[in-house]
Amino acid sequence: MPNLSEELRQVLLDAGAKLVGYGDISSVSGRYPIGVSVAIPVPAHIIREIEGGPTENYLNTYHALNAALNRVVKVGEAFLLEKGFSAFAQSTDAVSQDADWRSEMPHKTVATRAGLGWIGKSCLLVTPQYGSAVRISSLLTNAPLDVNVPINESRCGGCAVCVKACPAQALKGTLWSLSVDRAEIVDKDACKKKQKELMMARTGIDMDLCGKCFAVCPYTRRYLKGENTAPTDLRSIDAD
Repeated sequence: MPNLSEELRQVLLDAGAKLVGYGDISSVSGRYPIGVSVAIPVPAHIIREIEGGPTENYLNTYHALNAALNRVVKVGEAFLLEKGFSAFAQSTDAVSQDADWRSEMPHKTVATRAGLGWIGKSCLLVTPQYGSAVRISSLLTNAPLDVNVPINESRCGGCAVCVKACPAQALKGTLWSLSVDRAEIVDKDACKKKQKELMMARTGIDMDLCGKCFAVCPYTRRYLKGENTAPTDLRSIDAD
C-alpha cells in the first residue's frame, strides 16, 4: 500500500505536474515545515520559437502553464486537507510579492530544498531534466512527507552561456549558494526593462517577458534534443 508521500506524488502527477519534490523548509518557514515543489516544462516548440526573442505565443503559453500549476497545487492542497493536515497552495491568486518582487516563501526556495534543482547564473531554477525551461509552483504543509536531499549549491560550474546571451547584460556570472543574494546574480531592474522593450518591439504587448537565458541553457538544450520528454502542446493543460 502506498504511503502518504507516494499517494500525494501520484495525485500531483495525475493533475499535470511533471516534476514533484518534497523539502524540509522548517529553517525558513514559520508555520509550515514541509514544502512541496512542482514543475511543468515549457513545450519544446515554444523554446525554439523564442530563440530569436519573445513571442505572443510564448506569452499565452506562460499564462497557460501558470493556470495549470495553480490547479496542480490546489488539487494537492485539497488532498492533504482531506487527510486532516494543514496545507496552503501557493497559487498566483493566493501569493503576493512585495515592492522588491519577493514573496514570503519563494517557489525557487522550496524547489531547491526539495531537490528539484539549483539556482543558475540566470537566477532561474535549473533542473537536470528540463534545464531552466520550467514553470514552478509550490504547496506548504505540515504533513509528514518523505523529504528529498536539498540542493544548496550551483551545479553550473564554469558555464556562462546564459550570461553571454542575456540581451540586457543583467546577469553577473555569480555561482549561487544559500549565502548568495539575488542581487549578486542579476540586476533585476535592467532585466525587466529589457524584457519590456523586447516584448513591445516584437509583439506590441506591454509585458516583461524574454526567455533567452533559459532557451540557451545547456540543460535545456539536452531536453530539446529529445533526451527528456515533455508536452508538445497545451491541449491537456489549457486554462479553463
